[in-house]
Amino acid sequence: MSTNNAPLPTYDDVVAAAQRLQGVAHRTPVLTSRTMDEQLGARLFFKCENLQRIGAFKFRGAYNALAQFTPEQRKGGALAFSSGNHAQAIAQAAQLLDMPALIVMPEDAPASKMAATRGYGAQVVTYNRFTEDREAIADKLATERGMTLIPPYNHRDVIAGQGTAVKELLEEVPDLDYLFVCLGGGGLLSGSLLAANALAPQCKVIGVEPEAGNDVQQSLRAGHIVKIATPRTIADGAQTQAAGDLTFAIIQQRVSEVLTVNDEQLVQAMRFYAERMKIVVEPTGALSLAAAIHGGLPLKGKRAGIVISGGNVDLERFASLLSE
Repeated sequence: MSTNNAPLPTYDDVVAAAQRLQGVAHRTPVLTSRTMDEQLGARLFFKCENLQRIGAFKFRGAYNALAQFTPEQRKGGALAFSSGNHAQAIAQAAQLLDMPALIVMPEDAPASKMAATRGYGAQVVTYNRFTEDREAIADKLATERGMTLIPPYNHRDVIAGQGTAVKELLEEVPDLDYLFVCLGGGGLLSGSLLAANALAPQCKVIGVEPEAGNDVQQSLRAGHIVKIATPRTIADGAQTQAAGDLTFAIIQQRVSEVLTVNDEQLVQAMRFYAERMKIVVEPTGALSLAAAIHGGLPLKGKRAGIVISGGNVDLERFASLLSE
């Protein structure tokens, strides 16, 4: 469903977002791994958005959207619905821009994400993700309180902000043959496509969904947005039921392919990150590497970018997933 009859964002919007984010968002490091390069016979470049503010790329889109509020919108504040990373991103962006924030979160969201969201000064309202409609709850609250709803992915300014991660990656590491991007609602992938199309048009951009939640893969095959039941997967950041009309339009025009990986492959990738690269990556953030390893693409002799979308995972859960 569209939240705005806005035209699709362009690479110019990504450039403008990068200017707004300069000195506010971290320019996250690009890491390499000789071990993984040897395993795949390729050169891999990891864009570490798990080291972004709030521990995920979502900060980029949230700040870019809120920074453009009118004085009246700032007074009312920002409202969002999210299972965690977008929640924290809106909360922190609102705090930095000195405006109120209200977040609608599923009651089973990771405790660390909920605590962090409240820690950034936002008010949290919970709901049951399997029986209640978060969009309906958010719309009602926005109307009642005069707040501006910023959805997690289907919004021009959010998409443009997310595209700045890949803009940075391609400025640092040009000439990539492949780019693997984690895919839930499509904000990161659609923004990445805008940046890649402008800076590395020859690069094949691959979106990666959890096997249990392959709504975008189904949508591309059907030629229209397909809605699925809330997928049961450890990739809580990709438990989306459908792409947005804006994100899907960009993905449909520009993506090379959408692959899926299973939960076991995600755990394997998380373990690799922890053991060999010494970084904590949440299950959703491991989608991209899991597809590079298991997706069957001809990576030998190629250069591939791997976008790590986030690192927000409860440590108890992280430990139990890795020890299974």
